Amino acid sequence: MWDDSFPSFLIGLREGLEAGLVVSVLVATLVRAGARSRLPQVWTGVLAAIALSMSFGAVLTFTAASLSTTAQEAFGGALSIVAVAFVTAMVFWMRRSARSLAGDLKEKVTEALTMGAGVLVLTSFLAVGREGLETALFLWTTARAAKESAGPMAGAGAGLVLAALLCWGLYRRVLRINLTRFFTVTGAVLVVIAAGVLGYGLRDLQEGAVLPGATVYAFDLSGSLDAGSWYSTLLQGVLNLTPTMTWLQAAGYAGYLAVVMTLFVRGVRDVPAAGERVATTPPRPDSAPVAQTVGPAPARRRLLPVTIVAVVAVPALLAGLVVALAHPKPAAGETVAVSEADCGRGFTAPEPGRQDFRMHNTGNQTSEVYLIDPSSNAVYGEIEGLAPGTTRDLVATVAGGTYAWRCVPADGKAVTSKAVRVGGAAGAHAVAPVSERDLAAPLKAYRAYVNQGLATLVTRTRELSDDIRAGHLDTARADWLTAHRTYASLGAAYGTFEDFDQKIDGRPDGLPGGVHDKGFSGFHRIEYGLWHGEPAAGLKGAAQQLADDAAGLRKAFPHQDFDPSDLPLRAHEILENTLQFELTGDTDQGSGSGLATADANLAGTRELLAVLRPLLTPRAPRLLPTVDADIARLQKLLDSAHHGTGWTPVDRLGPAAKARIDGATGQLLEDLSPVPDLLEIRKSA
Repeated sequence: MWDDSFPSFLIGLREGLEAGLVVSVLVATLVRAGARSRLPQVWTGVLAAIALSMSFGAVLTFTAASLSTTAQEAFGGALSIVAVAFVTAMVFWMRRSARSLAGDLKEKVTEALTMGAGVLVLTSFLAVGREGLETALFLWTTARAAKESAGPMAGAGAGLVLAALLCWGLYRRVLRINLTRFFTVTGAVLVVIAAGVLGYGLRDLQEGAVLPGATVYAFDLSGSLDAGSWYSTLLQGVLNLTPTMTWLQAAGYAGYLAVVMTLFVRGVRDVPAAGERVATTPPRPDSAPVAQTVGPAPARRRLLPVTIVAVVAVPALLAGLVVALAHPKPAAGETVAVSEADCGRGFTAPEPGRQDFRMHNTGNQTSEVYLIDPSSNAVYGEIEGLAPGTTRDLVATVAGGTYAWRCVPADGKAVTSKAVRVGGAAGAHAVAPVSERDLAAPLKAYRAYVNQGLATLVTRTRELSDDIRAGHLDTARADWLTAHRTYASLGAAYGTFEDFDQKIDGRPDGLPGGVHDKGFSGFHRIEYGLWHGEPAAGLKGAAQQLADDAAGLRKAFPHQDFDPSDLPLRAHEILENTLQFELTGDTDQGSGSGLATADANLAGTRELLAVLRPLLTPRAPRLLPTVDADIARLQKLLDSAHHGTGWTPVDRLGPAAKARIDGATGQLLEDLSPVPDLLEIRKSA
């Protein structure tokens, strides 16, 4: 995504141009001095700096992966603050030094020419290495903020390539640019981006329990902003401004921007006047030499390849060593028994960090097993369907706290093992358990919503039947859509209404006669007839049968069995059906109303989430704001396809519009996917 790529593109371009200018000045100075034989020393330092920068990025990535969730937030937040400090210092330094960069470097290189090879290697290494380390740190923080690495890495790669081309053009004098003006403009943009990184870092430190105020919000616009709009994408992707921000985030962002931008703008007034000449290119490589320098001795030439290998390889080897020590594999070797008689046997207090427990079912029943906090029953990890005599791994992050195992045989009583205490700071993430009692109130509220909707459905299917009986087919088409949307808003996913769903909303798929099969009934049978010129006489029976089935469903629904554990599944399944059937046009029998049905399905999903909100909010505080933004985005896209009483058929959507709707639905489904696990009913002791 461009919004994830732009900040990295800018930092890659700026840092790449800074490093490239340094290298081009070094090379041009050596060429002018007639010391081309010393160029390998420059490239040795450059390669070493690149190796160090890449190694630094690897260390950051793997070190963070070895930490608990809370520790990762704190680690990432701290490095975000460091990255902001580096970028700020770099912006001010380059604004001040752009005019004299070439002259200063020429003096240093001239001095280095009179010394050994190591001095020239060190000069190029330090000059490029600083830019490389800053780039690696900033890219790591922006990738973490974007929650993906492809966009930031692509942006950084494009910036570095463009920087290399610009430096080559400057070196060959193919082009000229005002470096002072370039670094001033990009510096101002980077100050704004750095303010967003600072806000993101402060939020991470709050979630890592380092700073207070994680739930004290300055504003929450998630319900009123479209997460898929261009302005929302710009704010979140480029500026790291989110619809929901805490007071600390907002104060940090505004304070940094006010102070740093003011100082930066004041400093710009000190740049040369309009007529003052600004050095913008390194010296020509073919100019006359300014000094005569004796080439390196033969012994030094023989040592040069060894020096190159050593300088480039050592940082990589050191990084590998740090990664190996900082990111150990989850500790394995502790086998824990799972059964009514042996639950937790072999379990001893583990060390903090990621642990791999080998769970072995020693009983004669298939069991579930949970790693829990016995004081709250919160779950850290689980395995379902562990068959007798089998072993499976359960990986969980352990921090300071109390832990125990809960073994739940398929036909037996749940057993909880003896608890053990792990020292250190708390931080492991656990999910609070949900019982049938917890789901009783949401289930009651949802059943009341469905029951009311069924009463409306009965009325509207009767009106549809009356229209067809009277031969008013134009009115019937409008009433058909109204009645069908009523049914679609009730969340009839995966057999919610038992056999009535097939009768009322069944598709012709799989029927021997297809749309002409006698078993084809309900809304889609009537839809086919209304939009394919079938006379009213041929539709009377199907319309009356639909009205009768709707009345039968309303009568039967209060007595139908509705497993409470199915309620969280509906949050995902309703829209899963929508993506599979309505948004592919699979259910369309001529009305072109797939998006209208999708809109009704979205309304049903919104209602379901409303009754589940009290359970979801304390278990995943950041989930619902994200989902609400996803729903608003999809709703806006669907509204754009609604014109008066008509809807754009799915097969007439443009490729871009279709991709946006599919993408928004897919993103909403992805963000809804944790709901069933968060609200899973788990058997307690």
